[in-house]
Amino acid sequence: MTQPGFTGAGLDRADHLRLDPERLAALLARGDALLLELDVVDPVLDQDNALSWGPLNEATETLFLGLEDGRPLFAPLVQMEQFGQRAWSVFRILSLMRPRDAAIWGAARSLNEWHNRHGFCSVCGHATAPFRAGWGRKCPNCEAEHFPRVDPVVIMLAEHEGRVLLGRSPHYPPGRYSALAGFVEPGESIEEAVARELFEEAGVVVRDVRYLTSQPWPFPGQLMMACIGRADSDALTLDAELDDAFWCDRAGVEAALAGDPQAPFQAPPPYAIANTLLTRWLDGA
Repeated sequence: MTQPGFTGAGLDRADHLRLDPERLAALLARGDALLLELDVVDPVLDQDNALSWGPLNEATETLFLGLEDGRPLFAPLVQMEQFGQRAWSVFRILSLMRPRDAAIWGAARSLNEWHNRHGFCSVCGHATAPFRAGWGRKCPNCEAEHFPRVDPVVIMLAEHEGRVLLGRSPHYPPGRYSALAGFVEPGESIEEAVARELFEEAGVVVRDVRYLTSQPWPFPGQLMMACIGRADSDALTLDAELDDAFWCDRAGVEAALAGDPQAPFQAPPPYAIANTLLTRWLDGA
C-alpha cells in the first residue's frame, strides 16, 4: 500500500527525555550524536541524496529529534529572516529524497518555523524561550507554556459515476491538477469540513464521506486528512480559489500517475498526499 510522504521516520521521539536536562546533556555529549545539516531550513543532501549530518556544535541551539537505534539526532534551531512562504525550490529536492529522510527533515522544518512564528507569549506578549528540548516555548513573565500546533486540513476526492473531481489553484505549475483541500474550521468534524469545502469551492454536494489516511505537511505545519465523498451530481460552480476543475476517469488518473505526457493532467508529486489519495482510489479504496 502506498504510504503518504513525510511519514515513516521510525524515530523514537523519547518524550520522557525532553524535560530531563541531565540526560539531554548526556545525549548532547555523546560522540555518536548527530546534527542535521540545513540550508536555512532546506535539506542538505550528500552525494547519495541522503540527508547530510555532522557533529554537534556547542554554539548551536538544538532541537532534539529523537533516537534512531539508540543514536541521538538533533537539528539546529535557526533564525529565519523569511518564513511562511511557498517553498517551490525545495520540492525539486524532495523528489530525490528517501521517505525516511523526508519525514525527519519535515519534522525539523515544521519545528523551526513554529519557533520563528511564536517568539512572543500569546497570553501576556512577553518574549518566550525554547524548552522541552525544543518541543515547546515558555514565557518567563507569566509562565505560560506553548507547544507546537498543527493545523487540520481536509483533502478530498468527490466521486461520481467512476470519475473523481480534480482542480487547480492559480499557483500550480502548468497542467497540474490535484484533489481539493481546505482547513477544518472550529466546531467541524472531518466529514463536515469535506462537505463544506467541496460545496464552497466547486458547488458539489457529497455524502458518505470516508476517511483514508493522513500526512504531516511541513509547509509550515498542517495535518492533511485524506477523504473520499460520493456526489449525486457532476454539475460544477467554481469559486475564485480554483482556476479550473474537471471530472477525470480512471484511465486519465492512471495515465497521469504513470507520467504519460498524453495524460489529461499532471499528477501531484509522489510525496504529496493527493498522489496517495489518487493511487488508493485506483486501488478501490
